[in-house]
Amino acid sequence: MAEGGVATSTSTSKLHFVLVHGIGGGGWCWYKLRCLMENSGCKVSCVDLKSAGIDPSDPNTLLSFEDYNKPLLDFLLALPESDDKVVLVGHSAGGLSITHASYRFPHKIHLAVYIGATMLRTGFSTDEDVKLGVPDLSEFGDNVYEFGFALGPEQPPTSAIIRKEFQRKILYHMSPQEDSTLAAMLLRPGPLSAILRAHFTPADKDIIDVDRVYIKTKYDRVVKPEQQDAMINKWPPSQVFVMETDHSPFFSSPFILFGLLIKAADSPTASLHSQRPPALVTKMV
Repeated sequence: MAEGGVATSTSTSKLHFVLVHGIGGGGWCWYKLRCLMENSGCKVSCVDLKSAGIDPSDPNTLLSFEDYNKPLLDFLLALPESDDKVVLVGHSAGGLSITHASYRFPHKIHLAVYIGATMLRTGFSTDEDVKLGVPDLSEFGDNVYEFGFALGPEQPPTSAIIRKEFQRKILYHMSPQEDSTLAAMLLRPGPLSAILRAHFTPADKDIIDVDRVYIKTKYDRVVKPEQQDAMINKWPPSQVFVMETDHSPFFSSPFILFGLLIKAADSPTASLHSQRPPALVTKMV
C-alpha cells in the first residue's frame, strides 16, 4: 500500500514513469507527483525539454519541434534494450512530445498517458488540428501573452509566455497558492515556433504499437474540455479518466492523479496494441 492509501501491485511498482512537461514548464512541475511515486517504489524520470527547466537553450533559437523534443528522444534512445518499457506521461503541449516519442520508440514504451494534453495523431497537420490543440485564451483579453520575435517584428513570434498577472487565473486557479507562486518564479518562455511545427508522419503500423490513456481536466482554462473531447473523439484512446481540476492536476490534485496513473499503467488494456476497444470513461473527483 502506497502513502495516501493508493494500492500498488508488485508489477506496477517496478514501472518506470517518464514525465514530460508542457510549454514553459519543466521537470520541476512534477515534484509532488514524483515524491508520491518514488515513495511507492516506482522509478521516475522528469525530462527538461530544450529551453525548459534547467536547460540553458534560448527558446527563440529553437525553430524545429525535433530540436525542442531532442532531450526526450535522447533519453529514450539511451535506455538499455534490456530494461522494462516506460510509461510516458505528457501534460499540455507535452502530449505532442510523447506522441512523437511513441512513433520513434514504440518498442520501449508500455503506455502513453495524456493529461489535459494535446493529443493529435499527426500533430499540427491541418487547420482543424490547430483549432483543437492550440489554446484559445481570447476570453482573458488581448494582452495575455508576452511574445518573443527573434526573426523580426514582422514575422510570427518565436516564443511565448503567459504574463504573470494571468498565470494563476488561467493555469492554476484550483491549485494551492504556494504552488502557483513557485510556478511564477520558474516558468520560462516556450519555443512557440518550434511547437507549432510539430508534424508527424507515422507509418500505419506505428499507430497501434503504443496504447494511450487520456486524463481529462474538467475545469481546464487552457486546453478546454471541449477541445479535449474533440481530440479524444478524433483519435480514441483505450481509456479516458476525468479529473475535476484545473490545467495543473499535479498541483491541485496530486494524490488522485497518482492513483490514476498507477491504475492506468496496471490496467489490462495497457497491453492491448491491436484492436483498440472503445474508450472507457471513469470520473474522478
